[in-house]
Amino acid sequence: MILRPSRILRELRNGANPCTLKLNLNDPRVIEMAGLSGASGVWICNEHVPNDWSNLEHQVRAARLHDLDSIVRVSKGSYSDYVKAFELDATAIMVPHVTTAEEARKLVEMTRFQPLGRRPIDGGNIDGGFCQVPIKEYLHHSNTEKILIFQIESPEALAQVEEIAAVPGYDVLLFGPGDFSHLIGKAGQIHDPEVVAARKRVAAAGRQHGKHLMMPGMIGPRRELEEEGWRIFNLGADVLCLGSAFNQLVSDYLGTPAVAPAAVYNSSDK
Repeated sequence: MILRPSRILRELRNGANPCTLKLNLNDPRVIEMAGLSGASGVWICNEHVPNDWSNLEHQVRAARLHDLDSIVRVSKGSYSDYVKAFELDATAIMVPHVTTAEEARKLVEMTRFQPLGRRPIDGGNIDGGFCQVPIKEYLHHSNTEKILIFQIESPEALAQVEEIAAVPGYDVLLFGPGDFSHLIGKAGQIHDPEVVAARKRVAAAGRQHGKHLMMPGMIGPRRELEEEGWRIFNLGADVLCLGSAFNQLVSDYLGTPAVAPAAVYNSSDK
């Protein structure tokens, strides 16, 4: 059995800037539609969306059919809440609200195999080829082709972002302007100078310590964001796209102005 390498990591290593699409709907067919678009990956939310492990397995399988990386934003909890997504063969897990360097180190320890961490071994799932992949190959692939993404989205996390970025064993920092702006009393004001300064500080910390940088939406000119170091871009969410399309269809029929979707901003950090 040949283990599937990460498309996002492959594109990053080749100098490209991958793009993803975020999904709030849990129908695997939506993931197949995303796969037809040519995106590099899909961001599946298990933090704010009702889902179960069996359905998540179908979603990850649907992504694999189209060579899409599957990024699962997990619910914060025990190590099982993190590694089970990997055992379903998700390419990446995204951990929300990482606040301290110590928390980052514990997350690496729980989700990486030796020598990076102390993740418990069970190769009896699809990520290990149902025990048909040699153990050393399985461990190496997990440590080099599975992605760990930590979200920086609070003033407390920003205060330690340089220390968090310095923690070895994970790959990507994501800045969450929606929650950050909310927590500083400026909800939705993602272009406020304080939010922009925070975004740039996260980018600088990531660059300094060799972390890839992911942006949850096109919250500024692409060239400006790329100059700051952002390399992975989420382009939008299924609920926003459907909401806009439905509103436009009805408004065209009724001859009334279309209603804009109610969102913090036109991206996926919701």
